[in-house]
Amino acid sequence: MTAQKVLNLSDLEQDTAVRVVIDDVPIAVVLDSSGEVHAIGDTCTHGDVSLSEGFVEGDTLECWAHGSQFSLRSGRPLNLPAYEPVPVYVVTIDGDEILIDPTVTKEVN
Repeated sequence: MTAQKVLNLSDLEQDTAVRVVIDDVPIAVVLDSSGEVHAIGDTCTHGDVSLSEGFVEGDTLECWAHGSQFSLRSGRPLNLPAYEPVPVYVVTIDGDEILIDPTVTKEVN
């Protein structure tokens, strides 16, 4: 599969997550406070709720239901109750377009 346009960069507000679905894969797209665009799995690994409804702070996205914070860079939970990471997707910016391939995840250490 190739990367697909999901949003325009101009559609994103800083420190806010937007939910997109590509081929039945829910993804939270975030423009962080430093201007970097991130894409992580939109389903909390603890409570099966949408992370894009949560709160962005720095380079984390906090689940609104139970408070677990996930790193936007690695997908790892930074606190309990979640202990499983969410996938992190490669983001390509082409002009104003944000492109994501839901079959390509970042390798994080």
